[in-house]
Amino acid sequence: MTANHHLITAPVTDGLLRGALDVERTAHGLLPHRLPARARRQIPDEQLTLAEAQPSGVRVVFRSRATTVELDTLPTKRAYRGLPAPADGVYDLLVDGRLAAQTTVTGGNLRIMDMATQSVEVREGPPGTARFTGLPAHDKDVEIWLPHSEVTELIALRTDAPVEPLPDRGRRVWLHHGSSISHGSDAAHPTATWPALAAARSGVELVNMGFGGSALLDPFTARAMRDTPADLISVKLGINIVNADVMRLRAFVPAVHGFLDTIREGHPTTPLLVVSPILCPVQEDTPGPLMPDFDGGTLRFKATGDPAERAAGRLTLTVIREALARIVDERRADDPYLHHLDGRDLYGEKDYAELPLPDEIHPGPEGHQRIAGNFARLAFGGDGPFRHGPFRQEPFRREA
Repeated sequence: MTANHHLITAPVTDGLLRGALDVERTAHGLLPHRLPARARRQIPDEQLTLAEAQPSGVRVVFRSRATTVELDTLPTKRAYRGLPAPADGVYDLLVDGRLAAQTTVTGGNLRIMDMATQSVEVREGPPGTARFTGLPAHDKDVEIWLPHSEVTELIALRTDAPVEPLPDRGRRVWLHHGSSISHGSDAAHPTATWPALAAARSGVELVNMGFGGSALLDPFTARAMRDTPADLISVKLGINIVNADVMRLRAFVPAVHGFLDTIREGHPTTPLLVVSPILCPVQEDTPGPLMPDFDGGTLRFKATGDPAERAAGRLTLTVIREALARIVDERRADDPYLHHLDGRDLYGEKDYAELPLPDEIHPGPEGHQRIAGNFARLAFGGDGPFRHGPFRQEPFRREA
């Protein structure tokens, strides 16, 4: 990381961020969070602590004539013991909404997890610089999308022209919650996660609360969604519940009701779309827990539960889908703004045959493209629940 003395240093403030719910001042700079501090204090495990601090959908935004932009960061990268080191996370730079450049930041901290023992080793490393040059020399909207799978502390922003905060363009805000698939696992770069792709195609502002391994109907997540301004809301529920084997059907149904009730306290008439899991053959009819399988030197996953125990309330994706469809159908009598989408309409049997899940759980880059296209069509297009827009009819206000 070297300073260019011909550039102007601008403080990185929360006013230059989109997609984050909170920021934390660290010894190095500014750390974006996708859960507020009150929720973070209630997190019970390292899985969600790490996932919410990985800035999926978070971007540094400003307006400027700058042709050179540098962003100093300290990344924390994730690795698994016994597997190859991860590739450096990608920074996407957009000019007026179009991908114009990409780069990476080497170095940083490395967080190594032993999947067998669940132990973690952290090796500290130096900060680095994401540098972009040759940008068009006119006034433009600039967005730097941070790596979706690397914790990223923001240290300094430098440009060769002054920057100003990006004006509110009046686009509707889409708040989405889901699992690692929504977080962006195995997507090629941050604007290629399926929620980012669907948001770009539909002309909305994304707030992504997809948390790897952690869409578990946590009450603090529902309260965070309740308190977050949004014009459109979707929740993609179920697969982590099955993966972790954390509930039985008796607990799952009221937990879903409670989650939706909490969201509705802050958004009583906001379009709210409940999405069930995409097709995942290893968990369709076999309960969890899910376990890693390293046969062949490649990380894959397998379900280890007993299908015979479904009669006793053990959950599978098939059971989850039936329950979610029934819950939404029952609630719609009092909530006409509530909608349901079967996840297999986003990625189903034909999609699996054409674009199989590389690790049996997560779609690859082409799978993210497929899911995004289907979601944009079914949710934002035609008679979809999010079809009106893309611009707000009036400024957002917290609904009482």
